[in-house]
Amino acid sequence: MTRFNACIDLHNGQVKQIVGGSLTDTDPDSLRTNFVSKETPAYYGQLYKKHNITRAHVIKLGPNNDAAAKEALASWPGGLQVGGGISVENAQEWIDLGANKVIITSYLFPDAKFSLDRLKRLSETVGKDKLVVDVSCRRKDDKWIVAMNKWQTMTDMEVNKETLDMLSQYCSEFLVHAADVEGLCKGIDQELVRKLGEWVTIPTTYAGGGNNISDLELVDRLSNGKVDLTFGSALDIFGGSSVKFDDCVEWNSKH
Repeated sequence: MTRFNACIDLHNGQVKQIVGGSLTDTDPDSLRTNFVSKETPAYYGQLYKKHNITRAHVIKLGPNNDAAAKEALASWPGGLQVGGGISVENAQEWIDLGANKVIITSYLFPDAKFSLDRLKRLSETVGKDKLVVDVSCRRKDDKWIVAMNKWQTMTDMEVNKETLDMLSQYCSEFLVHAADVEGLCKGIDQELVRKLGEWVTIPTTYAGGGNNISDLELVDRLSNGKVDLTFGSALDIFGGSSVKFDDCVEWNSKH
């Protein structure tokens, strides 16, 4: 059954909601921010802990976010996942700091090319059960291609059953941001969700475009209950008006 999973997106040390495709290193003026929270990262960690919103992910979007991420993890030791700049060199450190799992993307794609060796090393270092592979992607023609470097750089990996089966040998979970619709609140990528429901064999969280509490029911139907959903900019705790956090909590309690 599809569940609501939560997020804490960090940018320059603050909890923010950003239009995914606008985040670049080369043009800071292009950044489109939907929401900057007055609350601390710890506030959200404690909120998720109170309501037992497990598998919530803390994502460091660029530099200057380590302290904020550590604060979030300290608010619920063993309860939150962390991603952004994770590598074989620092993954265990983040686990030791209280992360339930580490989320990995860019490290797996040196020069935008997938490295199975890096994935194996990381899986061996922290354990398959502590590893989430982020296969966030952008649409290219009729395919979805994994995007890295704040979703700006297209890699050589297509998201399909073959690649997900291969990756799932070394990790325990997938996180999938549909970067083209991330932060726009204009609806989920229904075709991608349907395909993920056909392909995945391990717990998977989809993020991108959710704008109504009914999207939980939609994702459940499209994926046959195999894919969970994250709301971001649409959620009232992130300044949104179309989805109430309390309704998400109620959904989880009933399903």
